[in-house]
Amino acid sequence: MPLQNHLSELERKHRALEREIQDTLSRPAADDMKLAELKRRKLQLKDEIARLRSSESAVH
Repeated sequence: MPLQNHLSELERKHRALEREIQDTLSRPAADDMKLAELKRRKLQLKDEIARLRSSESAVH
């Protein structure tokens, strides 16, 4: 089940990025550039997760 393991790892990274985004937002002087980069990476992970799930369901 390497695909499922890969999906689990991507989901873990996605959750970690969400926590980091929330931590950044909670600071009084949030770094807008860092925040934009975190959100971009989170969206990329979300897109990859959706793509893999879609290809997984097409196989079954």
